[in-house]
Amino acid sequence: MRKHLIAAAAATSLLLSACQRQAENLVEVTGHLFVFNYRVASATYLLTLKKTGPIPDGSVIIAEFENPQGGDPLVTNQKIYPIDDKIALQSEKLHCVRKDRPYSVSVRLVDKDGKVLQELKTEFRSDLDQTVLPSKPLVVGALYDKNPEVFKPDGSVDFSNTDKCPA
Repeated sequence: MRKHLIAAAAATSLLLSACQRQAENLVEVTGHLFVFNYRVASATYLLTLKKTGPIPDGSVIIAEFENPQGGDPLVTNQKIYPIDDKIALQSEKLHCVRKDRPYSVSVRLVDKDGKVLQELKTEFRSDLDQTVLPSKPLVVGALYDKNPEVFKPDGSVDFSNTDKCPA
């Protein structure tokens, strides 16, 4: 009799655990890439997400991007609005992005009280080295005038990249 009770209890707990609802995904990654902007000599991470469930008002997305230069991660906080179906997160300017090297990003969706609703991780990989970008913007001002630090009065140009990056 005791063996039957133990077996029945084990079977019941197994069935109940199988019925538990999986944690609902509220967002999913739809794209991730490096944005190299030659005009202003900058590189950034760009991560796009799609809402897949209802997100409580006042929620924020916190993304921690690996810093290609080393050191602390680059953190971006962005408020989520009910009207948003797609969410784009862009990092601050990057330095030292290397071709074919994986860079990690961690994303947390947090409600207004600080409770984590969802966490996800993904990787970025560039098919270009950041050394293709000049160190100085090619243009300046609202009219996109040639930058005199790049386009010299004597007709020479300086497209060099002077970033000091770890090996």
